[in-house]
Amino acid sequence: MPCSAPPASAQELAAALWTRASFPVENFQTYTSPFGYRSDPYSGSSRFHYGLDLAAPNGSYIRNWWAGEVLWVEGQGACGTSVAIKSGEWTHIYCHMQGHVEGSGQGKTMVDRDGGIQLRAGQTLPAGARIGRVGMTGRTTGPHLHWGLKYQDNWVDPALVLRAMYVGQQAAL
Repeated sequence: MPCSAPPASAQELAAALWTRASFPVENFQTYTSPFGYRSDPYSGSSRFHYGLDLAAPNGSYIRNWWAGEVLWVEGQGACGTSVAIKSGEWTHIYCHMQGHVEGSGQGKTMVDRDGGIQLRAGQTLPAGARIGRVGMTGRTTGPHLHWGLKYQDNWVDPALVLRAMYVGQQAAL
């Protein structure tokens, strides 16, 4: 069952530790699709959208939200070229990125040669590291980052986390 808001402790954690987090996309333009039920752009039916869509020009860099370890990289399905990163009890998922996934003797690697990016499961990344670029892989109607968040394996509205980060930032000024 989707969670519309992170637990109070998760929200407080995001606000208190905002300096350790990074906004997930460079050259941000607008939010194009919120977390929650929406009219599916392909079928027209009402479906739950497990993330927040952030529009940015094609090729804009995507940044790791919080320091963590790459859980997996994937190159197929509705999410297209994608990566999931684990940061404590948080999992953050980034979809529709440029590049592709290559298999090798050491597992899968997400490769974006033009962007100078290679990611593989088990790799440790700091907050703010460039992890990909906005693209149109998978099921998408325009260039954007689909950003999904889970806290303790429950889906969380990323807009609430961004709001908590902003509040924490303002309180620190």
